[in-house]
Amino acid sequence: MSDDLEIDLDDLERRMDGAMTSLRAEFASLRTGRASGSMLDPIQVEAYGQMTPINQLGTVNVPEPRMVVINVWDKGLVGKVEKAIRESGLGINPQLNGTLIMLPIPELNEQRRKELTKVAAGYAEHARVAIRNVRRDGMDKIKKAKSDGMPEDEQKMYADEVQALTDKMIAAVDKALEGKQAEIMQV
Repeated sequence: MSDDLEIDLDDLERRMDGAMTSLRAEFASLRTGRASGSMLDPIQVEAYGQMTPINQLGTVNVPEPRMVVINVWDKGLVGKVEKAIRESGLGINPQLNGTLIMLPIPELNEQRRKELTKVAAGYAEHARVAIRNVRRDGMDKIKKAKSDGMPEDEQKMYADEVQALTDKMIAAVDKALEGKQAEIMQV
């Protein structure tokens, strides 16, 4: 078999792992009723002519289970950071104290918990789609290799390996979603 007929399964696995990493980051940003500095990670603030993450504009601390405190380093950006948090859809009302922005995390009600489980399910579905897209790319490469002369038994072997990898990653997404939904619904 020549090298140009080789299917790079490691590359496919790396790309599928990227979808899982992205899913974990999205899950970390979901508010579960406990304070977490990572819930601010997706929020970007217009600062110094470009969009900047909050953690690059100040120190993010979690002094107690239901409070996140941001100490903004530049006084001129306090209002922009506050506005970005208000408009982020987190459902948190920032309180200002000089350059400190305090974010009291309210207790989640049952309706909000159910909404968050749906958001988590949406994130998981995006990850599944990304994994399936990587699978499709792999299968397309296998079909191209077949037309370039790959033997049928090798084609079948690669197709089975790509499918097994896809099944494993989809199961990992489902397990992560199940865990996150249980965490959200926990009172």
